[in-house]
Amino acid sequence: MSELFHHPTIESEKQRLRITAARTGRLSSFLLRELKMSTGLMNKLKWGDGIRVNGIPQHTNYPVQPGDVITVALEEETPEYPAEDGPLTILYEDDWLLAVDKPSGMLIHPSRAKNTGTLANFVAGFYQKTGQKCAFHPLTRLDRDTFGIVLLAKNAHIHALLQQEKPRKTYHALVYGAPAEMQGTVTAPIARCPLPSLLRKIDPNGKPCITEYRMLERGPQTARLELHPVTGRTHQLRLHCAYLGCPILGDPQYGTEESMAYSAKLGIQTQLLCAKRLEFTHPITGEPLTLDSKMNVTKL
Repeated sequence: MSELFHHPTIESEKQRLRITAARTGRLSSFLLRELKMSTGLMNKLKWGDGIRVNGIPQHTNYPVQPGDVITVALEEETPEYPAEDGPLTILYEDDWLLAVDKPSGMLIHPSRAKNTGTLANFVAGFYQKTGQKCAFHPLTRLDRDTFGIVLLAKNAHIHALLQQEKPRKTYHALVYGAPAEMQGTVTAPIARCPLPSLLRKIDPNGKPCITEYRMLERGPQTARLELHPVTGRTHQLRLHCAYLGCPILGDPQYGTEESMAYSAKLGIQTQLLCAKRLEFTHPITGEPLTLDSKMNVTKL
């Protein structure tokens, strides 16, 4: 048996990790090494009875022996915002992850201005209805008008593990015009616009940004692009498409007069940018996962 457990055995009970020790050492070392738990989360959990050895709550300095069974409960508190029963298209779910299709026009998180009707409210309602003590930890954060896959970790530990991996994201966009090349890479840096604006701009003094693109289809006045954001700056794909000279149809912030006029002619009322595919390794099982959105940008 190897010394380190990269993917610990999971108990049948939800939100609980379980491993059998193959070495001696302090309990804290197993939490940090085998379970890859952050120091902050370990310190938070140690004040309750969620960390057990052979079924008995123990402090993190407890001396673990080979054959001891370590279990960690990862249930989380109910969020402060209201849980609501609302539309939720589930693409994938297990004890640790939830992936859904977010429609255009829906916010990810509640805010002071809008505390209901967001994806977080509906997910909280789903967890409440199914008896799951989980929190809302999105790995992917989409603009209100961007639609498609949102991957959620059900607890902070799984969220931290996913953030370390950086899944491969694929977006589809319908743009006005077309890039000069069939495929390529955009490296234009992005910076914030002066406050109070929340928009971004292409700026040589901005933060480094990388987007890979490939043209999937071309029509008389539009093209469908496949986009891979290597970095994850705010509004990156929208700005980089505009930088290529082919703004995303329906994008009111970074579109041109011509692209918005054409969007209006076609009756397009939202930006045609879809989070289409997500590829990553499951943080617990170690299995590769590929998730595809059921949503699509308008065909040419």
